Amino acid sequence: MSEGRAAGSSLSQAEAYARIRLLRSANVGPVSYRQLLARYGNAEAALEALPELAARGLKKSYRVATRTRVSAEIEAARATGARYLFHDSADYPPLLAELESAPPILTARGDPALAHRPAVAMVGARNASAAALKLARDLAHELAGEGYVVVSGLARGIDGACHEGALPATIGVIASGIDIAYPPQHAKLQERIACDGLLLAEQPPGTEPRGSHFPSRNRIIAGIAAGTLVVEAAPKSGSLITARLAGEAGREVMAIPGSPLDARSHGCNQLIREGAILVQSAEDVIELLAGFDGMPRSQVREPEPDFASAPDDEVPATDLADLLSTAPVAIDELIRQTGSSPGAVHMALLELEIAGHLARHAGAKVSLAG
Repeated sequence: MSEGRAAGSSLSQAEAYARIRLLRSANVGPVSYRQLLARYGNAEAALEALPELAARGLKKSYRVATRTRVSAEIEAARATGARYLFHDSADYPPLLAELESAPPILTARGDPALAHRPAVAMVGARNASAAALKLARDLAHELAGEGYVVVSGLARGIDGACHEGALPATIGVIASGIDIAYPPQHAKLQERIACDGLLLAEQPPGTEPRGSHFPSRNRIIAGIAAGTLVVEAAPKSGSLITARLAGEAGREVMAIPGSPLDARSHGCNQLIREGAILVQSAEDVIELLAGFDGMPRSQVREPEPDFASAPDDEVPATDLADLLSTAPVAIDELIRQTGSSPGAVHMALLELEIAGHLARHAGAKVSLAG
């Protein structure tokens, strides 16, 4: 970040710093981050409120992310030449910003303008067949030649082939920090994407990839693009998770059919049986996405919670916790059962989340953590 203003943003340096610190504080996720900004107006005020919110959510002590930790992170990002993209900045991927679960902050290397061009996500098996690798590389090259940006996850197999075919018109989304190459054999490819394309990371610099990071990465891949194409995949693979996330976001889901004798094609065939569009060429993909107007097909969105509830319209966090279990329940159902305003219920849920007692799920559902 530069002096006075954060790079690529209209935020002051102090507010940008506070936003990073807010997101790195315990139990603050994408939803609670946005709710905190909505309620308190800015990250600095939200930071001050965190300990009180945690106390109301039944947590005796709470410490926000330290300045030392955040300063070290910013220095690490700067050392790699990365910049921060905030969810409301002009450089943030516009389609990704439509998702309720969109990362509030990304670190980026390369050209952020690529995320504003028509994009298609391409994913598939790590242990892909030679034929599928060639097909993926050729398709990505053709799509790039027609003005599309290809988004993938830099994994072995299909992901790597797609990036190689589309360069420089490609976006790589990684499950580690922006300064960690994973898998190691793709270190040179990752650096090429960072220099000639666009490399994005949700995790802080220095973070090694963990299993829980990959589904999070997949939602970013699906969220950036107008559609997701699965080239080759097994039935229980990360590629199918990405495809289903794309469908939930109102984006197009496409799959290339394969032989029923090859287990690596079963996932694609299953997707097609479930309603994905069968495609066999770049022309098929372009024809399907040509009418995409930059907005998700599904316009169903949870409204932003209104925290302006009357002082006497409050739901104690303890009362709401008594209604919850480890089974997810819709927030609308909690509002109905308590008879309180949406703002009051959302506020109590926020308190429980900051205290570490609440887990959020897809479809505006919540449960007790653990």
